[in-house]
Amino acid sequence: MHALVTGGAGLIGSHLVDALLARGYEVTVLDNLEPQTHPLGKPPWIPAKARFIQGDVRSLDDWKTALDGVHVIFHQAAFGGFTPEISYYLDANATGTALMLEAISRHRFPVQKIVAASSQAIYGEGTYECPQHGTQYPQPRSLSQFEAGRWEVECPLCGQAMLPLRIAEDKPYDGKTPYAISKFATERLVLNTGKQMEIPTVALRYSVTYGPRQSIYNPYTGVVSIFSTRILNGLPPVIYEDGQQTRDFTYVGDIVSANIFCMEHEECNWKPFNAGRGERITVKRLVGALLKMYNREDLEPECSGSQYRPGDARHMVPDPSRLESLGWSAVTVIEEGLGHYANWIAEQGGVEEYFSEAQKRLIELNVVRSRKAAL
Repeated sequence: MHALVTGGAGLIGSHLVDALLARGYEVTVLDNLEPQTHPLGKPPWIPAKARFIQGDVRSLDDWKTALDGVHVIFHQAAFGGFTPEISYYLDANATGTALMLEAISRHRFPVQKIVAASSQAIYGEGTYECPQHGTQYPQPRSLSQFEAGRWEVECPLCGQAMLPLRIAEDKPYDGKTPYAISKFATERLVLNTGKQMEIPTVALRYSVTYGPRQSIYNPYTGVVSIFSTRILNGLPPVIYEDGQQTRDFTYVGDIVSANIFCMEHEECNWKPFNAGRGERITVKRLVGALLKMYNREDLEPECSGSQYRPGDARHMVPDPSRLESLGWSAVTVIEEGLGHYANWIAEQGGVEEYFSEAQKRLIELNVVRSRKAAL
């Protein structure tokens, strides 16, 4: 079986390449080696056994080259993070996916199945429970709420702070950011157009993924790397809001196993699935675990309760029960996964810190703001 892994030089894609080779797949990697993520060019972890193509998913010609002889596709290539590059999200993620399907159709490549990376971002603010009004799917918090420092999501009917719930796949789409819109377009294209083309497809909605090979150069995405490079340079991690916002941090090896499980099980065909642990972890807990991991508990995190990112979800923990009911589960607890990451980054030698300069740019562009009342 010949597998194409787009974004195969990146965090998830590269580990997926290793796992597929170990299972006996022939593997082709298509990656544009985005300079912001791979400033040194092709990373050393690309195996010699894999066919490597430096190409772009936005190029129909590159798709034609990459798809030659391929039976299945793991479509991981994407542009992510909190940046002001609005058009690039849509171009790389949505148009890139459309060109994949167009190339398959136009040139009649005999692709047998596609597993594509989607994201929890498509859910928007998520699912909450109001003590008085029950389950709610609220809109993102308003600027006035951020400015008032009322961080918790409030019931749209009575204004009470609500209890966050895990998010099931049937929660209506409500992503507002350019990244969320682009990832929803990706999964709709794959699931709907794939069905029209009679190609089985699966969309995996990833939780926040971390692990070895997460770029230590990109200051706009990869919170574990961003925090780690600051800590290792003796700088305090910068935490927005009050640090009590929660995410489901999932180790890369578990996301890789979800991809392979969905590829190799027909009962996953034509469906979207949440892929994650389903565990609610605060940003402060994540930072505390990293400070302990690096023996830098003397560093006090910078958490003034004044900085925030408009449009950022407060609590985002998808429910992986649907995929678990078919036999897959994430097995790596946060402390174990962070240990793997810490061991890897220690092997990289001295690492530089790029977040400080990026933060200045994000503030200038109002991507990050400070509460006027707190100034």
